[in-house]
Amino acid sequence: MIDEITPLVLTYNEAPNIERCLEKLSWAKRVIVLDSVSTDETAQLVRAFPNADLLERKFDNHTAQWNHGLDHARTNWVLSLDADYLLTDEFIAMLATLKPEGDVDAFYAPFRYCVFGRPLRACLYPPRALLFRRDRCRYVADGHTQMLHVPGKSYHLTQPVDHDDRKPLSRWLVSQDHYARLEVEKLVQADPAKLRLQDKLRLKMIYAPIVTLLYTLFVRKLILDGWRGWFYAYQRTLAEIMLSLRLLERELKPDE
Repeated sequence: MIDEITPLVLTYNEAPNIERCLEKLSWAKRVIVLDSVSTDETAQLVRAFPNADLLERKFDNHTAQWNHGLDHARTNWVLSLDADYLLTDEFIAMLATLKPEGDVDAFYAPFRYCVFGRPLRACLYPPRALLFRRDRCRYVADGHTQMLHVPGKSYHLTQPVDHDDRKPLSRWLVSQDHYARLEVEKLVQADPAKLRLQDKLRLKMIYAPIVTLLYTLFVRKLILDGWRGWFYAYQRTLAEIMLSLRLLERELKPDE
């Protein structure tokens, strides 16, 4: 099974992360790194790995970028990764033991969120379909991000992937504002009857930040992780505040 997997990594100015990501992919015969024309040392760092195949494409949206990468894979299975995802030794060993039936199209993986290299006891990051059949699955747009369309059966893996982003906080703030703008458009255009509870709270523009802070600290017990727990809780709360601000801006802005 492991010889039938091509890891696919998207990058843009990921010099703080990409080496650690690729070091955990030495088992793969070929790794596709699709770079959005980085202006830092990302490309140079990727070229140092003999099994990494560096491709470049100017970024337009995540959905098109991921699907472009899929088109360049040659194996039956693809393992889609962000540059701040790190595979554990246990996860790699589990990949080698997988024997999926013919009607299984994808596997979802849980995440263990790390703050400056140390894992938290919990996070709000949902499982993602990381491992899937290339010829059956494609990405579709979903608000500020993308979603993998899985037509057949899927299963959940037991071993988590580490999410360990070392990019500057200033970069995170810029990204979150971009995501908030896209998420606003998704929320206001959605059928209210089909919205999740958390999205209904977001549309109220008041409750989501408060609920997020209390939920992460006390329900998920991240207060027990000390300042790293507070760091993550503040990040998630600030992301909700930025989304509320963008929704409020849209509400108050005069019609043009």
